[in-house]
Amino acid sequence: MSAINWIKIVNKYKGLWVALQDDEVTVISSGNTAKEAWDKAQNKGFKKPILAHMPLHNLPFIGSL
Repeated sequence: MSAINWIKIVNKYKGLWVALQDDEVTVISSGNTAKEAWDKAQNKGFKKPILAHMPLHNLPFIGSL
């Protein structure tokens, strides 16, 4: 399992909800609320998109398992 780099997505969609395809990097739709992003994705034919909220700021994370 490898890490997914969302920096470009976060920078473009700061503070918004995004609906992603199964690859977890392709943005289908976005909106101010999860419902808005979900509904837009549904209207485009995506039945089970992945929803994520993009933070307003890019904060570094250092962690381990």
